[in-house]
Amino acid sequence: MTDTARILVFIDNLAGALHKVQHELLTLARSLGEPVAAVGGVPDEALLAELGSHGVATVYRPAADLEDSLVAPKAAFLANAVRAAAPSAVLLENGFGGKEIAARLGIKLSSGVITDAVAVAPDLSVTKSVFAGAYTVVAKVTTGTPVITVKPNTIEAAAAGTGGVPQVVEVDPGDPGPAARIIERSPKPATGRPELSEARVVVAGGRGVDGDFGPIEELADALGGAVGASRAATDAGWIEHSAQVGQTGTTVSPQLYISAGISGAIQQKAGMQTAQVIVAVNKDPDSPVFEIADFGIVGDLFKVLPQAAEEIRKRKG
Repeated sequence: MTDTARILVFIDNLAGALHKVQHELLTLARSLGEPVAAVGGVPDEALLAELGSHGVATVYRPAADLEDSLVAPKAAFLANAVRAAAPSAVLLENGFGGKEIAARLGIKLSSGVITDAVAVAPDLSVTKSVFAGAYTVVAKVTTGTPVITVKPNTIEAAAAGTGGVPQVVEVDPGDPGPAARIIERSPKPATGRPELSEARVVVAGGRGVDGDFGPIEELADALGGAVGASRAATDAGWIEHSAQVGQTGTTVSPQLYISAGISGAIQQKAGMQTAQVIVAVNKDPDSPVFEIADFGIVGDLFKVLPQAAEEIRKRKG
């Protein structure tokens, strides 16, 4: 890997400033070579300046705006952007959309795809956790241009610099074939909390909250974190399904994950195993969650969590 290797970062959402995870992807790209970007629409001057501050010299955009498109048109455009940029690797976000775009892109380019990356070495070998975090493996794409989706909070985003305005190159969006389009949007109610997939701190509740997420939300707000939940809690209708952490929900990799009233079944482990520090609160001392927790508290979450939130507020004040 040379310093002139180009690493293409796909910037999917153009609403407002770059997201935290996009800063992380651009930081990773800079560590691997020369970052270039592909955006799914027409970037404004503010976004171009922000990309330039991360060392991006070239931005590829589609000839037609893809803002109201789902994954198929984005994958078709990104394939043409890769052909135009000839990068050494492509980096995408690790969410549901990013993974599906990566899969479609791999087929279009006849390239290998690696998901759930937690680190990428200069030779493009990828470290990832598998089997609900039971193993760490190193994998490497051997065919085509490596397509890699990177978990959030696994790369420390570097501060932006003072780079110039990137050159914008228009790319044929390609033919996506039959594809769905977005015809209406309903804004999600603002909570003031960070996005679950990007949060550095996650406080999650399970069956043990018995329908009351008040202590979970109180502690999350004291820590500036996001609120998560187990599948049992979302299936019971106690909280929206977008809060679900697990194999069939959102995968998180925060610096701190607090599990309250969650047994720690394999489905939950798969979504949070890569957290840097795991704290478990559960009344059952034999709960499986204590096997993976760095710190465990055997106690009633309705007593433990409010005390913790009160102490945190005191220390912050």
